[in-house]
Amino acid sequence: MVAFDDHLETKLVHGAKKQTSQSETGAVNVPIHLSSTFHQKSFDSFGPYDYSRSGNPTRDALEEIIADLEEGTTGLAFASGMAAISAAFMLVSAGDHVLVSKDVYGGTYRLTTELLTRFNIDHTFVDMTNLEETAKAVQPNTKVIYVETPANPLMNITDIEGIVKIAKANNCLTFVDNTFMTPLYQKPLNLGVDIVLHSATKFLSGHSDVVAGLAVTRDKQLGERLKFIQNTLGSILGPQDSWLLIRGIKTLSARLDRSTESAKKITDFLLKQSIVEKVYYPGLESHPGFSIHQRQSTSGGALLSFRLPDRETTKAFVEAIKYPVFAVSLGAVESILSYPATMSHAAMPKEEREARGITDGLLRLSVGLENVDDLIADIKQALQVAVNQHTPETSI
Repeated sequence: MVAFDDHLETKLVHGAKKQTSQSETGAVNVPIHLSSTFHQKSFDSFGPYDYSRSGNPTRDALEEIIADLEEGTTGLAFASGMAAISAAFMLVSAGDHVLVSKDVYGGTYRLTTELLTRFNIDHTFVDMTNLEETAKAVQPNTKVIYVETPANPLMNITDIEGIVKIAKANNCLTFVDNTFMTPLYQKPLNLGVDIVLHSATKFLSGHSDVVAGLAVTRDKQLGERLKFIQNTLGSILGPQDSWLLIRGIKTLSARLDRSTESAKKITDFLLKQSIVEKVYYPGLESHPGFSIHQRQSTSGGALLSFRLPDRETTKAFVEAIKYPVFAVSLGAVESILSYPATMSHAAMPKEEREARGITDGLLRLSVGLENVDDLIADIKQALQVAVNQHTPETSI
């Protein structure tokens, strides 16, 4: 029989086929096993499932799919992205130290500064776009280097292979949040990373109807350690949400490729607007870290940020916009406009946000599946309102 090396787009659609237990019926979808417990046929030996916190066939199917897509050994599904990140950080112990990207997601910042410190786990925030600075920040008790790339919300790019070299030289684990790129556009494990993490609520699900987190390990032994933590903490994803996430993954390529094409066009439009002070998009040749991103990723993605002059101008723009929903989160079929200062990075003190470039004029746009011409026309009219707020009677 001829062996086929399936392209990722094919794996996305057919990844669940081998997990279905309904071969006798011909069902093309994984069943939803809505059972908390499982009958054991033998007094002396139990079957593969006993209690759904420890394992559920629907969740198992999802975990196998994401492990295959990320080309790892062990996949684990959690109740949220932060549950996955928190479980990964439980691999360290009291007295350990972690290095974390300076411009990390606000929830991870909160976990690091307010919870890990209670367990005597120290931390240092570092600009990981600067490998020399990162290497200098490593301490004798550093156990984890935690990376977001592209980072939220300024899309800063970290050299993954460079971080892995530093980690290996210091016997550290590397964690990478791959939410923005997904395995469609970026494969951190293939670059030597130990654990890749996702807020699967975002692009992988894609429909604003699931809250979920995923983790994939490169090493099977590390996967067993993380699985123990998942089972012990109990922060598992339920079977219904697991099924919805499997369904969302099937259309990832079609959705994300379309949204990415629109994001490029919107970026080009924003660059021409005088009231827009800065546009942050990894697909721009002028973007810091562009060449690194090109080397380790295959696309700029569907997410961008842009900066307006001040809070009042930004408020006028948001209140005038029609199509994007103004909300937290990203990666959905509908475009989502977010205000990092009071949404994704609300947990960060104002001085910390501003030091990271997260100003009161910064907006983040997750581009959805609307017609791009409609989105640009909408952005144009909202910018005109913002211009009138900032400099009355000026047109764009």
